Amino acid sequence: MRFSATQIPGVVVVEIELHVDDRGAFARLHCPDAFAAAGHPFVPAQTSLSRNTHRGTLRGLHLRPAPFAETKLVRCVRGRIFDVAVDLRPESPTHRRWTACELTADNARALLIPQGVAHGFLTLEADSDVLYQIAPAYRPGREDGVRWDDPAFGVEWPEPPRVISPRDAAYPDYAG
Repeated sequence: MRFSATQIPGVVVVEIELHVDDRGAFARLHCPDAFAAAGHPFVPAQTSLSRNTHRGTLRGLHLRPAPFAETKLVRCVRGRIFDVAVDLRPESPTHRRWTACELTADNARALLIPQGVAHGFLTLEADSDVLYQIAPAYRPGREDGVRWDDPAFGVEWPEPPRVISPRDAAYPDYAG
């Protein structure tokens, strides 16, 4: 695995190393030892799948506040997404800044998103599936988020969303 830092501390692009032979290919998607050796200890407690039927589906920007904050490893396993992380850690030098990465089934990249960083994505193809590895495990009723188009962040989405949940559309502007 290769780990590439982004401009936001702790948000890391993770690329797999394919081992190819006549049968096809094999790659590790997550190894706690490799993550720890790279300075990003992460042991998932849960794996979830987000299935998205339509191009232009926007999910986010989601965040679970302390003490239920999550670290996520996000990977597109079918289709293509524009994946966004927004730093909401008040003490961070990149507070309110965002970074994005195109994740596709073909490039097999993942984005590691630490606690205190909001996450969202926009599908760039119909039938895009997103695999989440999360720690700690999900606890219902602890959801939170900020508006996907909040001017405090200025996220430059590649196209306007076509499908967004009422909850995600109604998140307030960031007050921090």
